[in-house]
Amino acid sequence: MIVVSNTSPVFYLWEIGEIRLLPLLFNKIIIPEAVSMELCHENCPDDLKELIRNPVDWLQLQKTSEKSDEELNRLHKGEREAILLAKQINADIIILDEKAARIIAKNKGLNVTGLLGIIDIAAQRNLIDITNTIKKLNKTNFRISPLILKKILEKYIL
Repeated sequence: MIVVSNTSPVFYLWEIGEIRLLPLLFNKIIIPEAVSMELCHENCPDDLKELIRNPVDWLQLQKTSEKSDEELNRLHKGEREAILLAKQINADIIILDEKAARIIAKNKGLNVTGLLGIIDIAAQRNLIDITNTIKKLNKTNFRISPLILKKILEKYIL
């Protein structure tokens, strides 16, 4: 399975101590150059920067050669490059959280999931405790739609 990710899913999985989910669920994650640069920003944790600078076997950096268009130019560079890369390599899934980027990616025929989608899949496979994972996520500055969060939690909490 070919999976491309934007910055926020990798960052927040790292923040909540669940980065292991990416290789468990997808074997390999491909990130574009702009995402790599964003994950090495001075405000990112040093151990995350080290992971990006010296990637493990499940994390691959790849440049995109496709050209952007007017619609994509409205997005941040990481989102734009992730979408371009996903199209270029015919990715099975692109992992994006920003609403505008998700809409554009879907309009371009890409199969989109986000951080909450990954958490949902991991919970279905009993890889995480959904309640604790959501609690950890709520301690970050990740913005969660209360409606989407409620729908996910209702699937697991009786």
